[in-house]
Amino acid sequence: LNSSHPLAFFPPPLLSSPHLSLSLSNSLTLSLIIKVFSEDGVGKVVEVPANMTARDVCQFLVYKNHCLDDNCWSLVEHHSLLGLERCLEDHELVVPVQACMSPESKFLFRKNYAKYEFFRNPLNFFPEQMVAWCQETNGSIPQSQLLQNFLNSSSCPEIQGFLYMKETGRKSWKKLYMFLRRSGLYYSTKGMSKEPRHLQLLLDLEESNVFTVTTGRKMHNAPTDYQFCIKPSKGRTEQKELKMLCAEDEQSRTCWMTAFRLLKFGILLYQNYKSPHQRKTAISNFTTPVRSVSENSLVAMDFSGRTGRVIDNPVEAQSAAMEEGHTWRVTFTCCLVPSASVDLSVIHRTQLWFHGRIMREESHRMITQQGQVDGLFLLRDSQSNPKAFVLTLCHHQKIKHFQILPFEEDGQVFFSLDDGSTKFTDLIHLVEFYQLNRGILPCKLKHPCTMVAL
Repeated sequence: LNSSHPLAFFPPPLLSSPHLSLSLSNSLTLSLIIKVFSEDGVGKVVEVPANMTARDVCQFLVYKNHCLDDNCWSLVEHHSLLGLERCLEDHELVVPVQACMSPESKFLFRKNYAKYEFFRNPLNFFPEQMVAWCQETNGSIPQSQLLQNFLNSSSCPEIQGFLYMKETGRKSWKKLYMFLRRSGLYYSTKGMSKEPRHLQLLLDLEESNVFTVTTGRKMHNAPTDYQFCIKPSKGRTEQKELKMLCAEDEQSRTCWMTAFRLLKFGILLYQNYKSPHQRKTAISNFTTPVRSVSENSLVAMDFSGRTGRVIDNPVEAQSAAMEEGHTWRVTFTCCLVPSASVDLSVIHRTQLWFHGRIMREESHRMITQQGQVDGLFLLRDSQSNPKAFVLTLCHHQKIKHFQILPFEEDGQVFFSLDDGSTKFTDLIHLVEFYQLNRGILPCKLKHPCTMVAL
């Protein structure tokens, strides 16, 4: 088996798969008008044909808003009254989802760097103690086989472990040993026993979706901060129909939620991950308003040659952006009147990774919403030191904060993460350096946490 393509042998999914079937078969020729919101609360109206997928909607918004098409955009189903949200899978049809949403619910357009991260680093998502067959083989199953067991419909993978479940109609929670299989989520009525006579079916995967809980633990009196919810996928849902669950830590919650997606959608997720983004010829025919290009929504382009060209490769785009930033600084400095004083320390405010005077809690929320993958970062003003800044960085699903302090040397201000050992004239230089070098950080800066206005 070729380890570089460990999943290539799987056949395409059957079109008769239950989660692909449309309950609105009598309206396949109709279109639906939906409104998609950005995180600043601004909405954009989109006409959605019945055969339009979540990926199609994201691509349309990416090109209309001149964002970099990096396969990390998601359409989020958000239920404000229930305090729940989830990212639609790329292949999901939008019209059936909209039909089951209540009037106060809405779609959000957001980055999600963790959408397919488990294909790149599966061992980070599936702790050996939670995967049944890893325990049976003393953890000897290789990384490629781990994912194959999830995606191959003939295998029987199983996630197991303790979860807290909220009792219906009450604020109390009960700790149960649970098992997640293709056939559904079960809990044991006798300790950790997995004998069939001790297993009680809690829900069917095909008829449910897994959601993140956006409200704090106090609302549901949750025993930990690591809540998630299983919600019926058909029809509008009342609070009593929700299965509120709670894990012991972030890693186990991520494991349960990722395994749910893999067991429900299987090889479709891998096909979504491998499918390159392509421009749709139908995009030009969509009847949605086109906004003007503004400074904060520019498509990645390379102007190093005689003519500009759009860059689709994220790695190449980052390289071009770094080169453009260097050129911009040189041009900006050279064009100034010699007597003018220039404070290069403020040019970072033009960058999408800089978020100004947001609170620590808000930076946590933004990082969590965009995926909690290694290298996801943002910069913000320090709340404790008005002259300093803070780098907020995610590593191993934990969010860490590093203070960036100013240092003055020969009348010039520099910025440093390591008490002056490595100094930079501005924050853009600092970010560029740590995108290429780990330095004192636990990992390199890889993914900027950004907010895009529609």
